[in-house]
Amino acid sequence: MNLNKLLIIIVGLFLTINVFAQGTVRGFVYDEKSGEPVIFTNVFLKGTTIGAATDVNGFYSISKIPAGSYTLMVTSLGYDTAQVSIKITGNELINQKLFIKEGMIQMETFNLSAEKAEDKTDVKMSVNKVTPKEIQSMPSIGGDPDLAQYIQVLPGVTFTGDQGGQLYIRGGSPIQNKVLLDGMIIYNPFHSIGLFSVFDTDLMRNADVYTGGFNAEYGGRVSSIMDITTRDGNKKRLSGKLSASTFGGKILLEGPLKKAKEVGGGSSSFVISAKHSYLEQSSKMYKSYFEGLDSENARGIDSTGLPYGFTDIYGKISLNGENGSKVNFFGFNFRDRVNFSDASKIQWDSYGGGSNFVLIPGSSKTLIEGVFAYSKYAVEMLEADGKPRTSEVGGFNAGMNFTSFSGDNEFKYGFEVLGMSTDYTFQNDVDLIIQQKQNTTEISGFLLFKWNIGKLVLEPSIRTQYYASLSEFSPEPRLGMKFNLTDWWRVKAAGGFYSQNLISANSDRDIVNLFYGFLSGPDNLQSEFTTKDGDVQEVTSKLQKARHAIAGFEFDLTKSITLNTEGYYKKFTQLTNTNRNKIYPDTDDFENISDELKKDFIIETGDAYGLDFSLKYSSTRLNIWTIYSLSKVTRWDGIQEYSPVFDRRHNVNVVVGYVFGKDFNWEFDARWNFGSGFPFTQTQAFYEGLDFSSISQDPTSANGNLEIAYAEINKGRLPYYHRLDLTLKRKFVLGKNTELELSGSVTNVYNRENIFYLDRVTDQKVYQLPILPSFGMTFTF
Repeated sequence: MNLNKLLIIIVGLFLTINVFAQGTVRGFVYDEKSGEPVIFTNVFLKGTTIGAATDVNGFYSISKIPAGSYTLMVTSLGYDTAQVSIKITGNELINQKLFIKEGMIQMETFNLSAEKAEDKTDVKMSVNKVTPKEIQSMPSIGGDPDLAQYIQVLPGVTFTGDQGGQLYIRGGSPIQNKVLLDGMIIYNPFHSIGLFSVFDTDLMRNADVYTGGFNAEYGGRVSSIMDITTRDGNKKRLSGKLSASTFGGKILLEGPLKKAKEVGGGSSSFVISAKHSYLEQSSKMYKSYFEGLDSENARGIDSTGLPYGFTDIYGKISLNGENGSKVNFFGFNFRDRVNFSDASKIQWDSYGGGSNFVLIPGSSKTLIEGVFAYSKYAVEMLEADGKPRTSEVGGFNAGMNFTSFSGDNEFKYGFEVLGMSTDYTFQNDVDLIIQQKQNTTEISGFLLFKWNIGKLVLEPSIRTQYYASLSEFSPEPRLGMKFNLTDWWRVKAAGGFYSQNLISANSDRDIVNLFYGFLSGPDNLQSEFTTKDGDVQEVTSKLQKARHAIAGFEFDLTKSITLNTEGYYKKFTQLTNTNRNKIYPDTDDFENISDELKKDFIIETGDAYGLDFSLKYSSTRLNIWTIYSLSKVTRWDGIQEYSPVFDRRHNVNVVVGYVFGKDFNWEFDARWNFGSGFPFTQTQAFYEGLDFSSISQDPTSANGNLEIAYAEINKGRLPYYHRLDLTLKRKFVLGKNTELELSGSVTNVYNRENIFYLDRVTDQKVYQLPILPSFGMTFTF
């Protein structure tokens, strides 16, 4: 071989190595002002299509980068562009932090393109990513924006009332919705007055709300997931917020324990938030106002004021390493109380704490996340009859997740261990006591892949769930997929198998019940179940189970208008419900009595299906969001089919946010909600009930008790519901870091009398809240 050929081979090999040498750059994007992670923003190599979006921790990972010199850039709406030069020489791993600062240049066109790119590479089926900015664009009832008010407008979500209302997501009851706060389980996220959650909006970084079809990363519930992440706290300076309104007050304080630097060294920070309601006191100011309204005695407000009160405290400490690895320690205490004028009282207390971490190994391309937490919830109902009604649920959850990146592809796996105890006591109207105290353990693991193959995105996953106390194993395969038909039209689908052990002490037939108890898989369950077809099947499982099937389209109608449509079907193959028909104890003396009359719990099946449409218009000043949901929910209890109390067939929400003024210091927000009536059981007749157990009684002269003959269960429908809420806000900039905001809100602007409950004996109508003005003030420093 001559020298020329040898040189050609060497040069060819060198070029081949450089062509196929692929490196990885990863790191975090931070807000230069506060040191907080910047989430869901695009990081890319200038002049290429190579890039990645940051996650909820501000983390990005760009792999498969050919050798060469590049400019790494990050651009986000409301921030100036940040860039840094990098050089890839081989199969190497580069850690690079990026800091961006707030700017006046609004690169709206680019950000829409970045979001559009993410829509092409992620399935994003039935998930709503909620940030504080979006929550604050809603009318702030009581002067302070709240997650509970925002979730009510999401596609597929049904809200049953202002007072004691609950959220039902695509046919699932509240017990079938799993709520996580920094990875810790929260058993009751909403207060008794349904306008407020336990979460402080200013403390939140992000909330992912999955209304169905979620992948195997999440488990233990059969309907939906709400995954909330809080901020780490300001790493640069001491700051905070004070707010007060006619409904309550709040304080938030955050700052560095060790200040963050752009180059070298780690940091630590803290954040603490406390909010308190004084509705019981402040609502008395409206006494004369309510006395002038029609049906004022049926609005839930009397001379004692609104009977609701709550206190929420949450704190967090974050320790951050130089490369972005971090560990957080957090704790909370949420309290709620209801004092009715008839001496009925309900109070609950929820507390807990734990730790989570994000680990970036120096020589590995894998991201490691973990959590260990404990939480407890205890509720007690006190009534004049003195009957015991208490419920407690609590325990720990621990888990770790591992994520590897390869271009737009991901491989994720992990495990979770959960230990839980429940203690429940309830005495019903016929003095039968339902009591259960149990301990349970759940062990689960999952595998998840995300592949981008041309125009196709595939996300297969599987979760294995073992319920140790029940000795039941549940394999749960799931699949998500998306196909990019064009640059502006995408089709997507998702589905899978789901299970859970935890059940509610409430019945889906209850109109409203502020006493919200928890139980694990019950022992006192019927042994046989009759299907709709009349087949009698043996009950072999104590779990609740469901299957999801969802499909839809995404349309980018213009750069500012997007349309999302989804059709779904949730088949609840087994549900456990409290038996409201129990009149006999489950003892040997009544062994010939059917299970429907003596078991504490009954088995049901159910179907939930519908269509959700979401149309969004977004611009610098004006945002309009219109949502329409068409749905149907049914249950079969082994004897009859019925519609549960949350079966709302039509639901419409229109949300408008408009920012105006020379310096964008005015904001007007509006929300109009329209919903068809909920089902209820009608009254057929009243009659006198006589006791014929005594042969000496003369039925012609004896006085009996008033009895009611009911029609078929939930065949009637309440009137349609609709309500308009408005908010006007004005900001005043007082200094570099200080700001004052004044707000005025009106709930139920045109004073619609929305029926909530009807006492069928006295014919007294109980309505939702009337027109209710409120004022608030917020000082930020």
